[in-house]
Amino acid sequence: MSPNEQTPAAPRSLAEALRSRDDTSLARLLRARPDLLSPVPNDLTQLATRAGTRASVVRALDRLDRFTQQVAQALAVAPEPATYEALAALLPGPDTEQALPRAVATLREQALIWGGDDQLRLVRTARELLVPTPQHPSPTGLGPTVAEATAGMSPGRIQEIVAAAGLPSTYDPVSALASLTGLFTDPERMSSLLDEAPAESIDVLNRLLWGPPYGQVTARPAAHLRWLLDRALLVPTTPGTVVLPREAALHLRGGRAHRTLEPLPPEVVARAEHRPQVVDATAAAQAYTALDTVGELLKDWDEGGPAVLRAGGLSVRDLKRTAAALDTGEPTAAFWVELAYAAGLLASDGEADERYAATPAYDEWLERPPAERWTRLTTAWLAATRTSGLVGGRDGKDRTLSALGPHLDRSSAPDVRRHVLGLLASLPEGAEPDPESVTARLTWERPSPATLDLRTRLARWTLAEAELLGFTGRGALSAHGRALLSAHPKAPEEAPADGAAEASVAVARAEKLLGPLLPEPLDHVLLQADLTAVAPGPLLRPLAESLAVLADVESKGGATVYRFTPGSVRRALDAGRTASDLHAFLTAHSRTPVPQPLAYLIDDVARRHGHLRIGAASAYVRCDDDAVLGEILADKRSAGLRLRRLAPTVLATQADPGTLLEGLRAMGFAPAAETAEGDVLITRAHAHRTPPRTAPEPVPDGPPLPDGTLLGAAIRAIRAGDTAATTPRKQAPAANGELPRTTPADTLATMQAAVLTGDTLWIGYVNAEGSASQRVIAPIRVEGGFVTAYDHTADEVRTYPLHRVTGVAELEPDVG
Repeated sequence: MSPNEQTPAAPRSLAEALRSRDDTSLARLLRARPDLLSPVPNDLTQLATRAGTRASVVRALDRLDRFTQQVAQALAVAPEPATYEALAALLPGPDTEQALPRAVATLREQALIWGGDDQLRLVRTARELLVPTPQHPSPTGLGPTVAEATAGMSPGRIQEIVAAAGLPSTYDPVSALASLTGLFTDPERMSSLLDEAPAESIDVLNRLLWGPPYGQVTARPAAHLRWLLDRALLVPTTPGTVVLPREAALHLRGGRAHRTLEPLPPEVVARAEHRPQVVDATAAAQAYTALDTVGELLKDWDEGGPAVLRAGGLSVRDLKRTAAALDTGEPTAAFWVELAYAAGLLASDGEADERYAATPAYDEWLERPPAERWTRLTTAWLAATRTSGLVGGRDGKDRTLSALGPHLDRSSAPDVRRHVLGLLASLPEGAEPDPESVTARLTWERPSPATLDLRTRLARWTLAEAELLGFTGRGALSAHGRALLSAHPKAPEEAPADGAAEASVAVARAEKLLGPLLPEPLDHVLLQADLTAVAPGPLLRPLAESLAVLADVESKGGATVYRFTPGSVRRALDAGRTASDLHAFLTAHSRTPVPQPLAYLIDDVARRHGHLRIGAASAYVRCDDDAVLGEILADKRSAGLRLRRLAPTVLATQADPGTLLEGLRAMGFAPAAETAEGDVLITRAHAHRTPPRTAPEPVPDGPPLPDGTLLGAAIRAIRAGDTAATTPRKQAPAANGELPRTTPADTLATMQAAVLTGDTLWIGYVNAEGSASQRVIAPIRVEGGFVTAYDHTADEVRTYPLHRVTGVAELEPDVG
């Protein structure tokens, strides 16, 4: 029995089948195949034509799941048209009885098949793509039919085969092939024929049974092969090559089109179970680490980051340096760099000596609460088409793919991320999925060989990146990740009508769940006697920035360890801080007393800081203590500076002030630079920012999905155009499908009459750009050279200049 209702009159074409659909069904078709809307078809006939183009059909077939593809492949090897019962016989199995109606409905909904269940037909282009050929074998493993395989055979040879099979002779090859086909499709007679076959012949057939159906024979085949050739159970195709006809293979298979059917998607199984509280806490800790890592990356590039390569992107050397600075591997460093770029926090500055730097949006991002900063990063990651996992690989021209460089966009990346995270969301809370089961499910959903390898790699990268971001914890989806995912549904058709508002609510919910789990920034550190300070958690940003100037980060983790050195203290003094400022700062922000060694270190460096003063001569050194200058001149390490005494308290050199500063500091002195007026030059790092930049736009995976408004307008336009093209008219349209042609006087008279009678008219119209179209209108008023009418195409009242109407034709009275 058919699971679907049959229409009273079977459609004779795909256009007729589309014409019988309601608006909801058309909307599902256009949402599943948005390329059909570019541009909006004029009518349903044009929509059907476009739905049968090769590019559109290939795209639609590639997006089907494995079982729906198997159903389409079975239809391609079935006689056309096929009944639902015949299709079900090709796909036997207990699970297929439940899955087959869904698959047929999907194919029909996407206009890949048409006709009632008693006459199922594949779209011609789909049949051409799926039918078995020597150049493009079918996944079914079946070969051509008997008629196709013997198409080039002589009539005499066909009669010999008919006789060898025990069939009566005929007078023409057509009836002979029909008789042979009848034999191969009759189970009883076919079984009787094979019962007579030698055992070796059956072995040959079994080797070709599940494909490929082609085999090799010699010029003088053995007896068991000759037996098969004489009865067309093997048919020569080219010299030395034979093929097993489709009908024979189906009989030997018991009518199965596929060896293995996969009607049900593989289950995503849990590898481990964790308490949801542990998952959320782990994910929150990693989320904070992600924020800290991105902040550290951009702070490292604060005064101008690495140079942009001529071809675009980051050099291998700079990526290695970035990885070392972040204390991570190069692939992970590439991910953080690309994430900051996708979020609009990083860009090239566009200057002559082009370099990467933070954008002004980075400063705004830093001011936001941590949970809001996290959702900014993860939202950018979910939508990004740039794929950091490709960094270090090769493009189609064997060029190395670099971080921030071109050719990293993969349009399917957001879709794969949504699917993978959606599969995680389908598991119970706290369940860590088995990665192999995730990739198996993803492969079933999109088994196209052209994209299978990339999608598998994208799935693995998604799981790893989600863990890095704190979207998951211990491999399981966190509560805040689950909340944010609701703003990015797994399937585009699951998106709500008011997507922006729903996304805002989901983001706010994720921030509310994550916020309490993130550690509160601290306003204190613990000073220790070994010249270190321990920050037991994240610090307030002003404190962290000040401490980073005064001390060097020695280690990071749950707690950050800072070390005070003469160089770090001198750096703070160079930034304009005095010794008393530093003592007061440490006293205010330490929960432990300031250790005596640290106080001595600050006082000692401050006492010597600025004792030597360096300015521009090219450069000079002045000091009130001429003995110190004598010590410098006597030191062999100063020979490279080529110093000479100009006065008891002044030394001069041809080296620039920066070189002189570094040279004397390397000798153990603590010189200070001074301005032309003799004041100490205070050096502070100046943050380098790019001009305002927008985040990179994701590369769309085909045409954008239409929203409800566009779908409604498109369907109204298609319906109206179809009405204009198919409605009977009192006046026949011009030949060759041209617009109607009437004189201006006739056009005006017909319009005025339609206003009085309320009739609906079919008009040809040329707009201001010269584009011609046909429309169905109901005139309301004609005056001043314009007609005001209800336009069925636009579903609204419009006004048209009469001089742009090429002609008019009346519709039959019973229409409209």
